[in-house]
Amino acid sequence: MMQTLSRWLLKQWGWQIQGQLPKQAQYLIIVAPHTSNWDFIVGLLARFALATHIHFLGKHSLFIKPWGWFFSAIGGTPVDRRTTNNLVDAVADLFKQDANYKLALAPEGTRSQVTRWKTGFYHIAYKAQVDIVPVALDFKLKQVIITNPLTPTGNIEQDMQQLIGFYRSVSGKYPKTIPDFHTDK
Repeated sequence: MMQTLSRWLLKQWGWQIQGQLPKQAQYLIIVAPHTSNWDFIVGLLARFALATHIHFLGKHSLFIKPWGWFFSAIGGTPVDRRTTNNLVDAVADLFKQDANYKLALAPEGTRSQVTRWKTGFYHIAYKAQVDIVPVALDFKLKQVIITNPLTPTGNIEQDMQQLIGFYRSVSGKYPKTIPDFHTDK
């Protein structure tokens, strides 16, 4: 029922899904650009329309009453960014614990303009030995665009340039510049 309703809502709003998710049991999806709370709604509808259970990480404040139960029920895991912890190892372990684990993250880590993407998603995928699936939310074209997975090679500079290149022509709800990637060498 959720699949049918989500497909109908996307169609009513003029959205289309281009491409398809891989057949693999595990992967990490990066969704960009992240510019609005609407990203979550469109992404959630796309997830239900594709009939794939995909987990996500969210700031801990989303998981308190009255909506905490909802975010947990749809696959959310709270993250407290005020504390220092080894999130990369903790999330990589989630892949080891569940043979069908799929996770979606926003590489910017915020809706605000950033000068550099966070690299935690890359390190999680590399450590968990799962592919990264780039997904774009193009509000100008009203398309959820799914492209080919990238297997992290360990050459973060090269892999990040390839990933970022995919998003260069995508327009978020509130357009912003996709940053270049340079390691701190």
